[in-house]
Amino acid sequence: MEALRVAMIAGEHSGDTLGAALIGALRAQLGTRPLQVRGVAGPAMRAAGCQPLADAHELAVMGLIEPLRHLPRLIALRHRLLAELLAFRPHVFIGVDAPAFNLTLAGQFRARGVRSVQYVSPQIWAWRQGRARKIARRCDLVLCLLPFEPAFYQRYAVHAQFVGHPLADQVPLEPDRAGARASLSLGAGPVLALLPGSRLAEVQRLSAPFIASAAALVQAHPTLQVIAPMANAAVRAQFERALAAASPGRGLAPRAAVRILDGQARTALMAADVALVASGTASLEALLCRCPMVVAYRVSALTAALVRSLRLVKLTRFSLPNLLAGEALAPEFFQEEAIPDNLWPAADRLLTDVSRRAYLLQRFRAVHETLRADGAARAAQAVLALPGVGQASMIGQTESGRSASR
Repeated sequence: MEALRVAMIAGEHSGDTLGAALIGALRAQLGTRPLQVRGVAGPAMRAAGCQPLADAHELAVMGLIEPLRHLPRLIALRHRLLAELLAFRPHVFIGVDAPAFNLTLAGQFRARGVRSVQYVSPQIWAWRQGRARKIARRCDLVLCLLPFEPAFYQRYAVHAQFVGHPLADQVPLEPDRAGARASLSLGAGPVLALLPGSRLAEVQRLSAPFIASAAALVQAHPTLQVIAPMANAAVRAQFERALAAASPGRGLAPRAAVRILDGQARTALMAADVALVASGTASLEALLCRCPMVVAYRVSALTAALVRSLRLVKLTRFSLPNLLAGEALAPEFFQEEAIPDNLWPAADRLLTDVSRRAYLLQRFRAVHETLRADGAARAAQAVLALPGVGQASMIGQTESGRSASR
């Protein structure tokens, strides 16, 4: 039986997690048909069986202006990947997030007769909505994590399906907070989690205000425990430099010691009473872990100026919890507003306002339930339903069934 050959390119940590779950779901649904996956992968996708041609962190570039200095490297990488993946003769190309990199490849594969899928819609409903026409030309299918996205794509005749968010399936509806605290050997006092991002640029911009905010919160709550899960060694090193620079004379009290963790972001969020998080998947994971959060986002000054002057953003809210709930569940601070004088008072309210916390936990669960749809399995079903992708699998299963009935 011919193996299903999948070319898959994932950008950074969150894409690697989604890609790994999709690989597992495809393998489960293929039954006896072999699966071969090659592409750009992080540790989770490699563990799931993807043969890596490059590492996912190579695509971890953010902003409008910042990617320009990486452009020669990214173009060279894209040319190399296209050649190597075409030699692999894939039945389907799946770009996981990283739309700036993946959508060009999707069009190149589609032009050569390979089905192309974008897993995770770019936020075209928020800014640069005209990109939907480009997606219609380049993609056979868009797999949407958010329930309101397919309706937007209908205007542009894009085949888009809501499949749910795999994170919502992975995190239990009732997170084990006591177990998480025990696994991290935390005491009985309140816990603050700092998640300044998974990309170096994010961590460079958010570490200092997060650390200073932690110092202010410890002064207000002397028993507060501060933990900081780091996505990888590079961002840990960057965060440690920021921590070392935050001397007592520059706002960090000695008792505001920050305990750095390698990975374990989900455990940290389950254990925490409040979190300071970079905008992105971490804010959604905080919601799923029932951790009230303050969300911050910083880009380069030039990028921020362009976004504002060109009026590229169409939304008044930018964090996933607020977009999904349709209300301001998490305080948001963008660019020059993401400073300690704003961050720590907002976090302090989340620590001390009992009625507000109760309301947030109730709304977090409601949002969790809307996203909990066996996302990886539904994504795999949608991919296998594409013409020329799943038929061989069904034929093989039918033949197996006939053999068993003889």
